[in-house]
Amino acid sequence: MAGNSFGQLFRITTAGESHGPGNVVIIDGVPPGIPLSVDDLQVDLDRRRPGQSRIVTQRNEADTPEILSGVFEGRTTGTSLAILIRNTDQRSRDYSDIQEKYRPGHADYTYDARFGFRDYRGGGRSSARETTARVAAGVVARKLISAAFGGRVVGYVTRVGHVEASISRPEEVTMEQVERLPDGEPNIVRCPDVAAAGQMVELIESMRKQGDSIGGVAEIVASHVPPGLGEPVFDKIKADLAHALFSLPAVLGVEYGIGFGCATMKGSENNDIFVAAAGEKSGGRASISTSSNRHGGMLGGLTSGLPIVLRVAVKPTSSLPQEQPTVTRDGQATTIRTRGRHDPCLLPRFIPMAEAMVAIVLADHWLRFQAQCGQSLAGQLPESGQVPESGHLPD
Repeated sequence: MAGNSFGQLFRITTAGESHGPGNVVIIDGVPPGIPLSVDDLQVDLDRRRPGQSRIVTQRNEADTPEILSGVFEGRTTGTSLAILIRNTDQRSRDYSDIQEKYRPGHADYTYDARFGFRDYRGGGRSSARETTARVAAGVVARKLISAAFGGRVVGYVTRVGHVEASISRPEEVTMEQVERLPDGEPNIVRCPDVAAAGQMVELIESMRKQGDSIGGVAEIVASHVPPGLGEPVFDKIKADLAHALFSLPAVLGVEYGIGFGCATMKGSENNDIFVAAAGEKSGGRASISTSSNRHGGMLGGLTSGLPIVLRVAVKPTSSLPQEQPTVTRDGQATTIRTRGRHDPCLLPRFIPMAEAMVAIVLADHWLRFQAQCGQSLAGQLPESGQVPESGHLPD
């Protein structure tokens, strides 16, 4: 089975299944000297883990990471970094009834068509359980881009079903707004529009009671990204970001900037006008920006220096407790009712997964930029791990 690795210079390789012993990621290309601990990894794994609120699956996994290699005395060594997250709360018996049946919306049939054999327990390798490894890798990528250029990646829910949030300035949304309501309570749906968040929670709870599920949209914003990251042709940064996000389970659409809104606009309406920006020159060039950001922070396959703004359409959870028609492996008509513990809406737990993949792409392209331009990250990492204020490339 190929296709388990992603990235070039910052390269991740994952292994594991939903009901196997655990999931592991090996990360190559991590520069030495980055502060990294199990506690660092746990923060985002807790944001992704099941059982964190009443509107997600109640599978009870602690998702405690184990660093197997690549860290010594609290810092990365520059060698391969291996992280393991064990599975501890599998209920394989919940899936015994579907061994010979194909679940609508799942990869059961396509896995059989590809391999002639599949792990039917929770979807095996096709399960979103695999994303624990990606989220762990994303923590490392976040640290790299933060130290290198002050990069920040924040994701949040903008839509659940018919309920849509109002976000006027995506680049100003903070992690605190995503994770906490103004009264300090957890923002369990991860929507920074408080009024919309309440309606989203009500809709998700209604879906759960009906034995159904609901989809939605997430927005991911990367800020302080310097201009010039990416490759002009096949490895356009927008292409690699789309590749990364489409590789996540349940993603059916990705757009950036104005997205499909460009289809009804004239060129004179869609173009972002270049302007001289305040601030110091970088590399002997004037600081340039645009008066708007319909291009979503990417032009010609390269970053423009404005925030990267992406939106991801996530389908409703396919596993439903209500009875649905299907067929067996032999093509016999039957019905299926999926047992087990499933999310009535994937969006709240999807956010850290999407953030991780965006950070991984940015880390990879930063290292590729450094390699091509003959610069090195060595010696640029702050001793205490603090984030530099400037978003410019180091001279």
